[in-house]
Amino acid sequence: MTQPYRPLALFAASLGWFGLALQLWFSIRMTQGNGGTVLEGVWLFLGFYTILSNLLVTSVLTVAATGSRGRLGVFLSRPGVQTAAAMSIVIVSAIYNLMLRQLWSPSGWLLVADVIVHDAMPLLYVGYWWLAVPKGSLRWSQVLVWQSYPAGYFFYVLLRGAVNGWYPYPFLDVRALGYVQVLADAVGVLAAFIVVALLLVAVGRWQARRQRHAAAEVA
Repeated sequence: MTQPYRPLALFAASLGWFGLALQLWFSIRMTQGNGGTVLEGVWLFLGFYTILSNLLVTSVLTVAATGSRGRLGVFLSRPGVQTAAAMSIVIVSAIYNLMLRQLWSPSGWLLVADVIVHDAMPLLYVGYWWLAVPKGSLRWSQVLVWQSYPAGYFFYVLLRGAVNGWYPYPFLDVRALGYVQVLADAVGVLAAFIVVALLLVAVGRWQARRQRHAAAEVA
């Protein structure tokens, strides 16, 4: 990432960690209110794709803001990884706003946390991706590789649900819908992931070509 965009990465990373901390606090508080433990609250927190994807994009932004060059930093700095993170956070916002927002009405600090992870962070991260991520190395074949993340999450949800009967999202609730319908829902969501990933690669490659042409004209 070029130096001018580090303040953006720092601001977005700070907001992301704040939103995640709020979400974790509410998860623990709710779990304890139902007679559970702090550990169970953390386990609940880590069951949501929204949380995992916000952890991913916030980590990417933190690496960008700090210039970390350890193994994890190098991995999270890869354009392919950063674009996969953009794919995931776009889907988080789209599914929440189209399918889930109407299911509850948070208020107060819970509303603040909700807006951060579902609205503010997707916008900030996509803005960072557009401005700061080099995209000349993006390849169409990477689109399928990126689907290992949502696919892995799907099997993670099924395994958790088989153990304790809890499913984080209504369209993945095997108890209510059965495995056939949940699998059909998952295929539909996966198709959305692929479409968003293809659009990001197309836009990214277009942007990279424009930048190369502009640099050639200047030279």
